[in-house]
Amino acid sequence: MNINKTEIPEVVIIEPIVRGDSRGYFMESFLKEKFEREVKSTIFVQENESISSYGVLRGLHYQLSPFSQSKLIRVVTGKILDVAVDIRKNSPTFGKWVATVLSGENKRQLFVPRGFAHGFSVLENDTVVQYKTDNYYAPEFEAAIRWNDPALSIDWGLPVSDIKLSEKDKYHPMLADAKLFDYNENLYG
Repeated sequence: MNINKTEIPEVVIIEPIVRGDSRGYFMESFLKEKFEREVKSTIFVQENESISSYGVLRGLHYQLSPFSQSKLIRVVTGKILDVAVDIRKNSPTFGKWVATVLSGENKRQLFVPRGFAHGFSVLENDTVVQYKTDNYYAPEFEAAIRWNDPALSIDWGLPVSDIKLSEKDKYHPMLADAKLFDYNENLYG
């Protein structure tokens, strides 16, 4: 697998090496030793999966300490625009974001470290997203930022008229009013 740095050094795009022939393909989607050597020492404890139709937008979600989470996201079938936003106050990249297309075809993965909000827009029907987390889901520590915050100006790759949100995702606070992390906070306890 190839590890590609982004404009925000802690956020990386992982491209597996896919070997295919007339029977199909094989790839290693995760190699612990290489991941820890080139990205971060992380123990994933939970894996989640969702299926969504075109136009669904999920995010921008995160969990507060002590249940903050890193995520490793991949798409099994379909296509998303995956977004990570730095929400660590005093970080040199605070308020900046990285977006990349993840699809069943390109097999890329995005690593979103603790201290970042995460969201994605669904670009094809019947898109299956899987992601690993390094901390357990804790609903009482859930937090989020509004998907269309003008301070972020995220282009979700969809016409606004096509975007489908959960009731909860319609009313999250803007970045300026959200509960955030501190750049110097030890998010890994």
